[in-house]
Amino acid sequence: MEALISSYGDTSSDSESDSQPPLAASVDNHSPPPSSLPSPPIDLLNPPNSSGTFDYLQRNSASRIRSFPHIEGNYALHVYIPVFIPSERKRELALFLKKATSLIPDLHVVDLDVPLSMLLKDEEKLIQVALGREFHISLGRTVPIRVHQIDSMVAMLRQKLQFQKRYLIDFNKWEVFVNDDQTRTFLSVENTTRGVAEVTKQIQTVNEVYKLHNLPEFYKVS
Repeated sequence: MEALISSYGDTSSDSESDSQPPLAASVDNHSPPPSSLPSPPIDLLNPPNSSGTFDYLQRNSASRIRSFPHIEGNYALHVYIPVFIPSERKRELALFLKKATSLIPDLHVVDLDVPLSMLLKDEEKLIQVALGREFHISLGRTVPIRVHQIDSMVAMLRQKLQFQKRYLIDFNKWEVFVNDDQTRTFLSVENTTRGVAEVTKQIQTVNEVYKLHNLPEFYKVS
């Protein structure tokens, strides 16, 4: 399966309770803002004492490539398990990112297009920008759906996933992945041991719902 980007150490959940694990189905409208609206002042994105990160983001956001074209009335659906990096692990991962960047200078922060090299001199900024966001394990592809499909998709996903109990996951293998369009390469941490069976079962469940709505299934689990 596709392990999502990021930097993660050997870590696992700290609870074995029977409560449902956090799952999320994100549905976002892809309508762009009206072209007549001006860009926000750069000062709003680049606060005092900033390293220039947000200024860089503002100037380079156009480099992102859509995985599917924008169509009026389409919404983007993404089903995933939220993953948060424990505070005690972040400094260990910051050291790894520094080493990785020394070997591959062109590494960027995922989703932000900010070069890691810009952040190396300020460890707190590196942790905040590169490791302070929410990571996730995808249970399905990000796909476009029509507005009339939203209620059906969400209802079926809730019905099929509501009885899933909490389980432990180990992230124990660094891996490199390439997106479908072969426009981006990701440094990721893969789950290959504890938790694989449970994640695989949930992917299969989401696949069933996708197939009923004529949506593409997720990547095959190796």
